[in-house]
Amino acid sequence: MNKQDLIAKLASDVGLTKSSAAAAVESFIEGISKALKKGHSVTLVGFGTFKTSVRKARTGRNPQTGAAVKIPKRKVARFTAGKALKNSLN
Repeated sequence: MNKQDLIAKLASDVGLTKSSAAAAVESFIEGISKALKKGHSVTLVGFGTFKTSVRKARTGRNPQTGAAVKIPKRKVARFTAGKALKNSLN
């Protein structure tokens, strides 16, 4: 499922127009993104938790030349599935 499929499903399930559903999806994604940028976690009970973590700096290799490359530390987004989501998959 991609973003357009999600918008179409939301529009048909809730009875919204596609433009209204698109605005709702955009707002949802923007809200999660802003919270993660501020360092907060976002928990959706029964679905899961979005949070950030920091990857340590490390040394990698350029696959073409084999030369060592320094990779700086960086923040990454993580998602942990909630109990209800895990149970629904099995």
